[in-house]
Amino acid sequence: MFSKIVTLAAITLFCHSTVHADYTSYAGYKVYDIKAENPSQQQLLQQLANNEAYDFFTLPRILGLPTRVLVAPADQTEFEATLSSSQIAYKCINENFGATLERERAQNNLQRSLRTKSQRSITFSAYQRMAEIDAYLDELAATYPSRVNLKTIGKSYEGQRLRTITVSNGDGRANKKVILLDAGIHAREWIAPAEALYVIHQLVENFAANAHLLENYDWVILPVVNPDGYEYTHTNTRMWRKTRKPVTSICSGTDGNRNFDFHWGEIGASSFSCSDTFKGQSAFSEPETQTLRDLMFSLSGRAKFYLTLHSYGNYLLYPWGYTSELPSTWHDIDDVAQAGAVAIKKATGTDYTVGSSTNVLYAAAGGSDDYALAKANIPISITMELPAGGNGFNPAPEKIQELVSETWIGIKAMAEKVVTTY
Repeated sequence: MFSKIVTLAAITLFCHSTVHADYTSYAGYKVYDIKAENPSQQQLLQQLANNEAYDFFTLPRILGLPTRVLVAPADQTEFEATLSSSQIAYKCINENFGATLERERAQNNLQRSLRTKSQRSITFSAYQRMAEIDAYLDELAATYPSRVNLKTIGKSYEGQRLRTITVSNGDGRANKKVILLDAGIHAREWIAPAEALYVIHQLVENFAANAHLLENYDWVILPVVNPDGYEYTHTNTRMWRKTRKPVTSICSGTDGNRNFDFHWGEIGASSFSCSDTFKGQSAFSEPETQTLRDLMFSLSGRAKFYLTLHSYGNYLLYPWGYTSELPSTWHDIDDVAQAGAVAIKKATGTDYTVGSSTNVLYAAAGGSDDYALAKANIPISITMELPAGGNGFNPAPEKIQELVSETWIGIKAMAEKVVTTY
């Protein structure tokens, strides 16, 4: 969820689509794990995070939780010297991030190629491209017409369809309450759309085990909020995070999760168009965020739970993102989030940290979760940061099934809490 990258040395890397279309290799990039042991060390890491040369994958505010950073070859000596001079312990956990990406890319392509025409249109042994995601949704709509409804609710900047799938129990009751789930607002967070697809799979294809979640609720799911960026991470720059609409002659894209019109741009967002956390030229400048906003309001009064999926870091976060203060109903939201964390811990032993975005992770205004609670009046609004599953960014393809299954345990527990309370 957190990220920055760009000094002059890196601007070309992240905006290079306007220059050439070669796939970015990230050869020699290193990944570091760091643990701040005291507030002064934590403050230094916060300062380093403001340097666009360093890509902070995670930057928790809680002492003792690991911070993970990606650093380009040209910046590694200075980065290590800065940490050493402040006696901050660090460990390089990946000496060549580019090699890891290439290996996982090859694995992913192999798994996708192994699927035969006789198999279902999606598996959880590979990260899917948009064409495969669309094919899976079409397959479900054709196979389960009484319980699945597809709708194109908008288009991305590049003209890709933004499609929701509404899953019901087929009883024909109109205006049921709704659980709204989305994923993929940050392009590079591939495990998030994979999880959204797994949720769809559970609700539709494993209906008998999950029918209680659909008795009085419909689920409306937008599996990929940012399809342009998502495709771009497959074809060009793996670590691309933003949308793809041009901003200047050299830089494209806006951080969709800084673009919502609630305390927009006040904190934790950049005005620099090449930054990974660029807030946009105005609130709702992006067609993708406009579409998600309109979806929220179309469900006004019905939507009781908004869950947005990100990666990574094992967090269940809730508003506010713009301030350390808490909403008046934070206890209600915390109860739901805690239900998810407890269920995952009990089932697999994996720990999730629960709390408000600002107090647990970092301050960032303009997020979809804040907007859902404050403006769309969805009473339970939670951001789920899925695990990394390795020493890179996203889990390797062979880890997808394990992690989407684990995450579903938490999502199901949260949904059960909501459907029995609201």
